[in-house]
Amino acid sequence: MNFEDFEEKTVTREDIFKGQVIDVKYDTVTLPGKTETAKRELVFHNGGVAVLAITDEQKLILVRQFRKALEKVIYEIPAGKLEQGENSDPQAAMVRELEEETGMAAATIVKISEFYTAPGFCNEVLHLYKAQNLTKVDNPRPQDADETIELHEVTLVEAKAMIKSGEIADAKTLIAIQYWELETHA
Repeated sequence: MNFEDFEEKTVTREDIFKGQVIDVKYDTVTLPGKTETAKRELVFHNGGVAVLAITDEQKLILVRQFRKALEKVIYEIPAGKLEQGENSDPQAAMVRELEEETGMAAATIVKISEFYTAPGFCNEVLHLYKAQNLTKVDNPRPQDADETIELHEVTLVEAKAMIKSGEIADAKTLIAIQYWELETHA
């Protein structure tokens, strides 16, 4: 089957919301090979970066923070959205986020993957990196004014236990830890 056999063509698009982080649209689409139409609620996001930051002691740096959409505090790897103009250089955005959230810089950076966070309704692409050979930055960039985070360092065994207990349930963090485990046991 070709792309055209799956493509839903947009008939109309209505702007529902334009925000600082997301835009929401409401599309009417024609279904492939059919005369019927369907409705699609879509979220457009500029994308983001995340970092599997591993210390020299082979510990993963996690941030613990409150997430309003969940109404709870969760553990995640350092991450953030791509600011305007950063789409062409997500690695630079990752370097910025690592410094802002952990006060660290990395001598070794490797891109692991990029993936869609929720392709059923959102176009967000997350760029995932691994950072090692970390050093403290003397005068790090400040955290975002609207963030309150706490840093934690855990071993791979501890991270896996946190997944099992449900303390880590964030998709980007699960993917990063899975990569770390696969790489460690390869």
